[in-house]
Amino acid sequence: MALQTNPPPRAWQRMLSGRRLNILEPSPLDIEIDDIAHGLSRVARWNGQTSGNFGLSVAQHSILVEQIMHLNSLRLINKWRLASLLHDAPEYVIGDMITPLKSALGTQYKAIEEKLQQAIHIRFGLPAILPEAISKSIKRADKMAAWIEATQIAGFTSSEAGKLFPKPRGTPKEILIIPESPKKAKEAFTRRFILLGGAKE
Repeated sequence: MALQTNPPPRAWQRMLSGRRLNILEPSPLDIEIDDIAHGLSRVARWNGQTSGNFGLSVAQHSILVEQIMHLNSLRLINKWRLASLLHDAPEYVIGDMITPLKSALGTQYKAIEEKLQQAIHIRFGLPAILPEAISKSIKRADKMAAWIEATQIAGFTSSEAGKLFPKPRGTPKEILIIPESPKKAKEAFTRRFILLGGAKE
């Protein structure tokens, strides 16, 4: 009598494009920018705990990070600005988790996130692993964006924010955040992607 074995758990998600993305072993061939833009426009930063008529989407946050990257280095080539726009792209599949929860989940979540990020990079003509200097610049811009978001729309005072994530030196003061609808955020994200050359790949 043959022993019954349990089938492996389903690890893929069906996208609106029709693609089936294996979350644990993602293939660049199953990644489409429309799926990314659509998903990120509907994922809320700060678990939705922000002021305004709409939540601040990861799509809008990604545009902000790319904008800050450009302000920090006006001669930065579009290739690396595209990388900054896509820095949170895995969240179209795995969602946006606040830092304390990511830390609690440990290395498994990080490994899944990194595999997705590498597949996304390859899909759009970027190195699977970015140069260290670019990664550091993106992280710095990301921290600047987080500070701006925290103090403008997430209810943090400057003092409170400073205790949790110190304000990076040179954080732009002229940026004003107004959370937009998912439709507008998706359209804006897609425009930036095309402008930065992502559609050529």
